[in-house]
Amino acid sequence: MTEVAAIPQFVTDRLRLRRLAVEDAPGLHRAYGDADAMRFWDGPPSRDYSETEQRILRSMSVDPSWHVAWAMLARQDDQFVGMINYHARQDAHRRLALGWILVPRFERLGYMTEAVRALLAYCFQTLDIHRVEAEIEPPNIRSIWLAERLGFRREGLLRDRLWVGGEPRTILMYALLRPEWNELSP
Repeated sequence: MTEVAAIPQFVTDRLRLRRLAVEDAPGLHRAYGDADAMRFWDGPPSRDYSETEQRILRSMSVDPSWHVAWAMLARQDDQFVGMINYHARQDAHRRLALGWILVPRFERLGYMTEAVRALLAYCFQTLDIHRVEAEIEPPNIRSIWLAERLGFRREGLLRDRLWVGGEPRTILMYALLRPEWNELSP
């Protein structure tokens, strides 16, 4: 298994990405506590800041060779914009999955495109990943557009893959392979 060095920070034109911290609970709660923002997430909305804080603590306790989450902060004023992560990293198979969520007021501004590009570059160039996956629910049109715009390809439908709020959820499997990323990247 590849050793994981210190969790890096990334800077894009408008964002700074740094490891998610407990102090981010108020900002993340603007997404995690919003039922509409969480409608395509794999868990129910947080009831309060404390529950969001507990989710952050669980995330931080996971081995970074399996999962790391980054806070997305606007460079101009350090406002919390959203969160992006990799998870289910399997070095033996050179693959991992990405997840992302935005605070609703920052939707449709291109922030997630910047963040995903930065994380993809890290995954392919530094972590030596070959395959990056994204599991997206069919009605999540914005995430589908984001994935396809970044070169991910739809590979199939996974029926009742998740169980959230007492109900099964079907997802689409998207993936981006390193050679495809290399063709798309300058």
